Amino acid sequence: MMLVSTNYIAGKELEMLGLVKGSMVQTKHIGKDIVQGFKSMVGGELKAYTEMMNDSRTQATNRMITEAEALQADAIVNVRFSTSSIVQGAAEVIAYGTAVRFV
Repeated sequence: MMLVSTNYIAGKELEMLGLVKGSMVQTKHIGKDIVQGFKSMVGGELKAYTEMMNDSRTQATNRMITEAEALQADAIVNVRFSTSSIVQGAAEVIAYGTAVRFV
C-alpha cells in the first residue's frame, strides 16, 4: 500500500474511493507516568511518551490501511495525522487520508 502526503502520485491517474481513517488511544501505566513526571522537572526527552506516540501512530496507520484494503485501494493520498490528549497520560492518534485506485 502506497502512502503519500500529497494529493497526487506522479505518473498515476487516480480514482478516488473515499476517506479512510484509523485511530488509537493509548496510555502508559502509572509507574512509567510517575517516572516521566519526574523527568519533566529536569528536562529532556520523555522517552516513554515518545515510544507510546510512535506505537500509537503505527497502530492508527495500520488501521487506516486496513480500511483502504477493504475498498481495494492501491494507495492512500493526502495522509495526515492528528493527536489529542484524552486524559493525563493518555493520547489519541488519528491517521486519515483518501483511498485511491490506480486507473
